[in-house]
Amino acid sequence: QVQLVESGGGLVQAGGSLRLSCAASGRTFSNYAMGWFRQAPGKEREFVAAISRSGSRAYYADSVKGRFTISRDNAKNTVYLQMNSLKPEDTAVYYCAARSTYDSLYYYSGDHEYDDWGQGTQVTVSS
Repeated sequence: QVQLVESGGGLVQAGGSLRLSCAASGRTFSNYAMGWFRQAPGKEREFVAAISRSGSRAYYADSVKGRFTISRDNAKNTVYLQMNSLKPEDTAVYYCAARSTYDSLYYYSGDHEYDDWGQGTQVTVSS
């Protein structure tokens, strides 16, 4: 099991930017594919972005493509989500998730595919 702690959330105006971080501990971080999900009030949790173990492959939800960038630093055991051109509909609690995998190039977009989750960080975008 890997422990995940998100940070970087906050209140931002529409059009602004935030960078979320997710620090991992407890296991070898480079053995894990990582993902970001979000959940808005009254809505189901939804996929945002995913990245492979190696960091060479990434995948995005259509709603954030071109605005958000997922990246990772395996030396720092951290995955990031750079969020630009934020919209009020991006308001949600953002969670990072980890999935142990042997495949260095694979990523996962289903929340049921992840084993470990962080506690979440609130992102609020005002109009």
